[in-house]
Amino acid sequence: MAAIDELKDLLSQDIRQLESLADVLQQEKACLSTSDIRKLEALTGEKNTLLGQIRDRAKLKIRLLVSMGFRPENGAPSRFILSAGLSDVYDLWRDADERLKTCHQLNSNNGRVVSHLQKRLSRLTDIFRGVAGHQTLYGAQGEQKAVSHRTVLASA
Repeated sequence: MAAIDELKDLLSQDIRQLESLADVLQQEKACLSTSDIRKLEALTGEKNTLLGQIRDRAKLKIRLLVSMGFRPENGAPSRFILSAGLSDVYDLWRDADERLKTCHQLNSNNGRVVSHLQKRLSRLTDIFRGVAGHQTLYGAQGEQKAVSHRTVLASA
């Protein structure tokens, strides 16, 4: 059962790297609040490296599961692992999945912070250009657009 041991090893690596990714995402949030661009760039590189390694291992895990009899069209890998009676592998899988969900939530939170910072920068840019005080509308993509006397709202 070398495939099971290899799967356990891959899942253990995932757990360690997802923990590191969560740390990087928390540091990223702190950098966003202090606008430390240099550190943010370094963290982004580290985050991309970790994500690449996690993606590569995901492919390996699926190949291992397929070699063990898993068929992707039959549902989630966790159900296959549980139905095969591999409770220790299932526990590792579930732990990695929970850490992945935590990382996803942290990344979503950071995305909202970035979005807020972009909107604030856009408003400041509008003030500098002298567009402040004008009415704004939402565009097709949900972005705010300033309305001036030149903006055509409708034509007959």
